[in-house]
Amino acid sequence: MNNNNIRTMRRKVEGISSLPTTPDVLRRILVTIEQPDISLNKISNFISNDPALTTKILKMVNSAIYGFPGRISSVSHATVLLGLNVIKGLLIGTSVFELMQKSMLGLWEHSLNCAITARLIAQRKGLKEPEDIYAAGLLHDIGKVVLILQFPKEYEKVMNETDMEDITIIEVEKNHFPETHAGVGSWLAKKWNFPLNLVESIKYHHEPHLSKNAPLETAIVHLSDTLVRTMGFGFAGDPFVPALNPVAFEYLDLNENDIKEILEEVEDSRSVTEELSL
Repeated sequence: MNNNNIRTMRRKVEGISSLPTTPDVLRRILVTIEQPDISLNKISNFISNDPALTTKILKMVNSAIYGFPGRISSVSHATVLLGLNVIKGLLIGTSVFELMQKSMLGLWEHSLNCAITARLIAQRKGLKEPEDIYAAGLLHDIGKVVLILQFPKEYEKVMNETDMEDITIIEVEKNHFPETHAGVGSWLAKKWNFPLNLVESIKYHHEPHLSKNAPLETAIVHLSDTLVRTMGFGFAGDPFVPALNPVAFEYLDLNENDIKEILEEVEDSRSVTEELSL
């Protein structure tokens, strides 16, 4: 694919926060999180000055997903508990996914369940920052959202073709764009100053064997995406359950009982994710 085409596409994707069609609240969120020196205190103040954002963040943090339902009354407390990457992920998730529910109904539910599953697996594997993996799971399909927002007519063709020809949405994306939603999502994760492990988890969630810097984290997001599709939670653009990458599965070293317990824990959180669906 022509490098000029990729550069042109990347410029348009990364310019999402400056487009006049971008809603004001999303524009302000993206400009804020792009600041390289953004701190918990700054982002807490930003959220606190917007009643709608405050309500959304407190609703999320007080849900049973986080283990302390009904106990967090301030945004500052929430940001300290969840950390910068998760708060940034929630801000992007709750604002961007809300915009396109009509275009791909069910993607928020899929993404939220993927985030929960990823954190459960990360905890089982003893990762130091399971909340970062939660953020990666939440944002792994952010590229689809941005492609819909920035290239609406082209992406409508992608979705129609996926539906008619019975092939995965990522395969159809390759026929219409110089980069897939996975690569697009990683461009944005870099622009938003997320750590490298989160960037790679998004970029390679369909090809975890290609991750050089975050193979474990990427394998977790890949498995989470597959499990959530298997359970039929939400909608990720096509009805298919992708084959589990054998390299990723070996890397995770989970047995049949581990998978069964993870699925049961995800099922237990079902009522919570339904409550939080937009």
